[in-house]
Amino acid sequence: MNFRTGVVVGATGYLTARAAVRRLRGRLHGALVTRYEAKLDQAVRRLTTMAETGGPLIKGALAGARALAEGKSPVRAVLSAGWAAFKAVLAGIFGGRKKVTLTSIVEEIDIGAPRRLVYDQWTQFQDFPTFMKKIVSVEQPSEEKLNWKVKIFWSSRTWESTIIEQLPDEHIVWRSKARKGHVDGSVSFHEVAPDMTRVLLVLEYHPKGLFERTGNLWRAQGRRARLELKNFRRHVMTESLSHPEEIQGWRGEIRHSQVVTASQNTS
Repeated sequence: MNFRTGVVVGATGYLTARAAVRRLRGRLHGALVTRYEAKLDQAVRRLTTMAETGGPLIKGALAGARALAEGKSPVRAVLSAGWAAFKAVLAGIFGGRKKVTLTSIVEEIDIGAPRRLVYDQWTQFQDFPTFMKKIVSVEQPSEEKLNWKVKIFWSSRTWESTIIEQLPDEHIVWRSKARKGHVDGSVSFHEVAPDMTRVLLVLEYHPKGLFERTGNLWRAQGRRARLELKNFRRHVMTESLSHPEEIQGWRGEIRHSQVVTASQNTS
């Protein structure tokens, strides 16, 4: 065997051995992956069983194991575990799937203006966004129907209200419906003196979702109602009293969600 032949044979043997090592490494890697996946699958099944009665950390670990099993990176798996644990903690705070108790809000405010003027201004629902901070828009497709859009933190919520009873200068009662939280309630108008009116606002807030339940816990809705009543009083005292003849309130009558008397606004 000459030198060249020896080199060729040696190189060939080296390549063959290297290929064999790669194949062996591939088989070992495949075996390790298979064992890893089997253990991971067992861990997921075990954690699933434990999570039914476990706390937020177990539920977080389950989310992380599932993320790894789905091929996500370890970093994403850790994030999944942390978020799942956080949601589990919130569920414990807010009662999980249990029915959330509604929030009852009762607020009153005295306004230095005649009751008729205060009532007429209140019935101008579409003006609310001009002086109430968190109300984005109010649409009134009919005398008894109102569509509201309000700000909730950095988001917004919408709901539809139906006036079930409205008596001029007396009170307005409504019910609402929405996918994420709604407000039922009533507002009544009481003459304290010829130029002094007490407005009594009673609300029943039905929260749904994370923001609404968090707000319910903090009683944020009560503070918001007080602030908006103050904004209403400021508007009446600075604007409505200046030109009362321009306030054309709706003076019809609604009973059982039906208009029984049309508006008859005579100043």
